[in-house]
Amino acid sequence: MDVDWCDEVVDQLESHWQGQLRPRLDGLTDDEYFWEPVPNCWTLSRRGKSTAPISFGAGEFTLDYAQPQPDPEPVTTIAWRMAHLSVVFASTGGLGRAPVDEWTYPYAGTAREALSQLDHEYERWIADVRGLGTEGLSRPQGAPPAFAHAPMAKKMLFTNVEVIHHGAEICLLRDLYLQKM
Repeated sequence: MDVDWCDEVVDQLESHWQGQLRPRLDGLTDDEYFWEPVPNCWTLSRRGKSTAPISFGAGEFTLDYAQPQPDPEPVTTIAWRMAHLSVVFASTGGLGRAPVDEWTYPYAGTAREALSQLDHEYERWIADVRGLGTEGLSRPQGAPPAFAHAPMAKKMLFTNVEVIHHGAEICLLRDLYLQKM
């Protein structure tokens, strides 16, 4: 049987995105986006206002982080998780894009902007992966150094795992937010 692995990788994410995650993000408000269900959450903050040890980002808003990561890791807001997913899509690399990482990404400061940013990065990612084809999924990633010789498929599948994982957490946070009232 001939299997189009590129199609399979894309189909896995598209099925989740279109059937589960993206419809659950409709109507997201700024209050939900920044809601902190417990004290000391990691979130997005206006530049210079974060209390986290590290603040990633190139724009007005920065993403909280720490290295090494605390144990236990802080709970993260919907804003943090959506920002993380946007940069995961944007930083996939090896797909003809200019290099982007957590430090150089301009994070969105409102729910509406974040949804637009996430939709844009998702659409680019899907188009880029489709452009790779099965042969392209077999070529080495090139970066980061720890995975330079691993196939691009590994990077694409990692992206799928991140979106499914963090997407489920975003949906749970939305459910909890609605029940807090």
